[in-house]
Amino acid sequence: MKRQIASDAIGSPMLNLSVFLVFVVITLLIVYRVTNKNQTASDYYAAGSAFTGVQNGIAMSGDFLSAASFLGISGAIAVHGYDGFLYSVGWLVAWLVALLLIGERLRNTGRYTVGDVMAFRMKQRPVRAAAANATLVITLFYMLAQMAGAGGLMALLLDVHTRGGRALLICGVGAVMLLYVLVGGMKGTTWVQIIKAGLLLVCVTFISVFIIGKFGFSFSALLQQATENSPLGSRLLEPGSSYGQNAISKIDFVSLALSLVLGISSLPHVLMRFYTVPNAKEARRSVVWCSWSMFIFYLGILVVGYGATALVGSDVIANAPGGENSAAPLLAFHIGGVVLLGVVSAVAFATILAVVAGLTLAASASFAHDVYANVIRRGKADPRSEIRVARLTAIVVGLLAIVGGIVADGQNVAFLVSLALALAASANLPTMLYTLFWKRFNTSGTLWSIYGGLVSCLVLIVFSPAVSGTSTSIFTSVDFHLFPLVNPGIVSIPLSFVLGFLGTVFSRRPADPDKQAEMEVRALTGIGARL
Repeated sequence: MKRQIASDAIGSPMLNLSVFLVFVVITLLIVYRVTNKNQTASDYYAAGSAFTGVQNGIAMSGDFLSAASFLGISGAIAVHGYDGFLYSVGWLVAWLVALLLIGERLRNTGRYTVGDVMAFRMKQRPVRAAAANATLVITLFYMLAQMAGAGGLMALLLDVHTRGGRALLICGVGAVMLLYVLVGGMKGTTWVQIIKAGLLLVCVTFISVFIIGKFGFSFSALLQQATENSPLGSRLLEPGSSYGQNAISKIDFVSLALSLVLGISSLPHVLMRFYTVPNAKEARRSVVWCSWSMFIFYLGILVVGYGATALVGSDVIANAPGGENSAAPLLAFHIGGVVLLGVVSAVAFATILAVVAGLTLAASASFAHDVYANVIRRGKADPRSEIRVARLTAIVVGLLAIVGGIVADGQNVAFLVSLALALAASANLPTMLYTLFWKRFNTSGTLWSIYGGLVSCLVLIVFSPAVSGTSTSIFTSVDFHLFPLVNPGIVSIPLSFVLGFLGTVFSRRPADPDKQAEMEVRALTGIGARL
């Protein structure tokens, strides 16, 4: 009976596909109309810094609110309850780091990429190369998770059961994503994010209000029904269903929380958004609007998650083709039938497309601007050739993401998202904070911090239970894990701070006091920020 319900609940694949195609056509037309052919590097990378703080804040929330946020967290709440909601708390709190420490100074100091800030008062070529390497690794892992998730989600909603069919779906998602990036650049991608974020907020708000109304606008009645429809019972509302069973589990949760809070404000595709606004004031407004958007979204997701438990049931969700990720689609079908499921499907598709497009743009911009223009051409690259290299890089990165998504399809790829966050927090955050706030910080400290955080995080992940040794690992038949934690953030993030400090202290080359003074003035006032 459960299997039949789950099967019927996927609705009409043709309607899902039709709504999705309508969204793609409309947004591609908008992207084509708003773009100015991206004649300059500023147009392609930063949309000419023409967006307001409100627009950029909504787009920034769209950059982060991926399918994992919409489908994954709602499913985690529906099945695991309180512990599933902890993810959204960590992601929401993370924006305080961006607001208080990074946003304004990053906007005033850089131009297009994270490498602009890291290399401002350092030796340009090695630091830009290191920043580009970190950006490419982080975005690639993040994209693998999104593309692999696209295969599973679309297989559920379009009723595709073969591995070859899912591979074709992943290729389709990748092709549309490349169109957004190649045609629109940052301006087109930003408008796609604004549209997607708006649809997502409206969709989640509508469903959550409807669910609360169904229970007489009593959240307590909703929670009571959810506990009665879950094997966990009252423990659905208490911490400890997923974490806290033993000492290792508790430490792993702290490590995960550390990566969530510090990793979000270090993601390259999120940090690039600070350059799309004209000044530091609008950068601050961006974070404020982003925070409010995510606050409203995660309040709605809390209701959607528990509503799915109350109306659909944890067992039905767990046994559906998409597992936990099917909670929101199953709930949409339960309360609104095929039409609402089609709308939810379109929003989920749009979420994947927009996030992957933002990631592709960040990776291509980092290579073209940091490596090609400033390392290979030593800052003398023609803007047109730089944009051409960025577009070629986008194609290569997009193809790698498609291939990686196909290879990872059917495997446990949930850890890739937390890996990307741990990598970002380890490689980017310590370096940026030292660069912005420590006068003595120099080139050696920068390289030690970037590569130390990046390499240590990768090595620990390879030898963690996420890769081998457990039933949920990528390789379940072998066991070569030596590190007990799934997420290495509690080790690699402090290690990156320590290595940056030691690299600076033991370096024989002091920091450039003139460049440091120039950077401090620019970071605080915005004077000299030529965007």
